[in-house]
Amino acid sequence: MKTRATLLITIVMSLGANAGLAFTSGIDQRQSNQEARIEQGVRSGELTNRESVRLVRGQVELQKMENRSKRDGVVTNRERARLHKKASGESGRIYRNKHDGSRRSSKLAY
Repeated sequence: MKTRATLLITIVMSLGANAGLAFTSGIDQRQSNQEARIEQGVRSGELTNRESVRLVRGQVELQKMENRSKRDGVVTNRERARLHKKASGESGRIYRNKHDGSRRSSKLAY
């Protein structure tokens, strides 16, 4: 699962590298922080496999929204506000999933 999460995060980051030149450094920094939080949750076992996949999908959706906003070369205040709202929602999901008490099982099935 670790490789799957790493692969998904790599895909998210590559989507961002191909985006337009519009200014969204605040969103980019939030995404970077959120991806690091997801990776840390996977490493520590705070996130189950299913949770981590869902959270990464949320990051992919956020990146797609950002790419659509940048498509015309200008990110309006309205688009920026929608991106920050989506990023805040994803951040809350990360927090809730990391602190919900479910942990990835470390037991091996025999």
